[in-house]
Amino acid sequence: MAAGSTPGTPGTPGTPGTPRVLRAMNDRAVLDLLVAHGPLTRTRIGELTGLSKPTTSQLLGRLEAAALVHTTGSLSGRPGPNALLYEIDPGAGHVAALSADPTGITALVADITGTVLGRERVEADAVAEDVRHRTAQLVAEAVDGALRQAGLGHDDLRAAVIGTPGAIDPHTGQLRYAPHLPGWHSRTLRDDLAAVLGTPVAIENDVNLAAVAEQYEGAAQDFDNYVLTWLDEGVGAAIVLGGTLLRGATGGAGEIGYMPLPGAPLVHGGSAGSGSASGGGDGGFESLVSAYVVRELTGGGATLAEVMADDTALDEVARRIATGIAAVVAVVDPELVVLSGSVAQAGGDKLRVRVEEELTGLALPRPQIRISELDGDPILTGALRSALTQARDQVFDTA
Repeated sequence: MAAGSTPGTPGTPGTPGTPRVLRAMNDRAVLDLLVAHGPLTRTRIGELTGLSKPTTSQLLGRLEAAALVHTTGSLSGRPGPNALLYEIDPGAGHVAALSADPTGITALVADITGTVLGRERVEADAVAEDVRHRTAQLVAEAVDGALRQAGLGHDDLRAAVIGTPGAIDPHTGQLRYAPHLPGWHSRTLRDDLAAVLGTPVAIENDVNLAAVAEQYEGAAQDFDNYVLTWLDEGVGAAIVLGGTLLRGATGGAGEIGYMPLPGAPLVHGGSAGSGSASGGGDGGFESLVSAYVVRELTGGGATLAEVMADDTALDEVARRIATGIAAVVAVVDPELVVLSGSVAQAGGDKLRVRVEEELTGLALPRPQIRISELDGDPILTGALRSALTQARDQVFDTA
């Protein structure tokens, strides 16, 4: 519910309890409602917030003057004059969302409502010698292409989020756990990217972003304690406890691709690309369940779908996945484990059932197991959601 319409105790402008802060709280509550519900009438906004009609009218007038909302037609079919519908003004701000992988960079540009206006893919081999020294330029090329499609420029951007394999160490600013992306290891990378894009840039682990996507619009919407297990060319996890993403001291929480298991030795020398959407690896959990390894289970040359159609191979994949999940569950005790990535998608519900069966009878908590059902690229979806959160915190702050 929005803050009450009765002004608080006068004090220094901008301090809690002052009319200015209460107005800003009410403004944000209404803006968030319009984001969540779409166009609403003044009456419905008043019902949802508990604000009086005069206060709601003043608030909407203030937001219209600030170019944060506008009217979009009217609601008819009821007694009396038609009621105007209010919605977020999509031009109030724009964001960029990107996903980087070993073969290129994909960029989206969207308005403040989340509507995608432009998309660009730049192909580039991450280990090519010329690519190593022009990472920022490649990112700019991808974003510029998406901006051109949207009819926008750099000045229109309020936030940018890039998903990459590995994780940024908060102490050094360097990307770790991603040796297969050599061009992304500069200590000045964030500053370099901000300079070419003209807006602050957040660099986030790609699997963490996939977990954000699940939290907003996927299998984890009703859960505060869950683990997303990414099973693809690379293997990793994102751990959410109490609604908060667990990052760890060096940003490496969830790097389960390196996790030693029976039949999977400890990885030395940082050669694996786990904890991310892209990898390979010659040890650890990743060497048991990556897409490359799974494709080889039936003798090589098979697609993931063909492997999963073989019951013997499917049983073996489920056993391996369950072994890794059991290790994670024993430590963090999640309510839910979401299986995502190409291996999980190929196995589908048959794989989920077998993983659950493998976990039955263990002296461990029994989380729910779900297969991700998100459409499109969950990493880009998570990057977009994260960028929108950052931009809205800026744009919707009327204090």
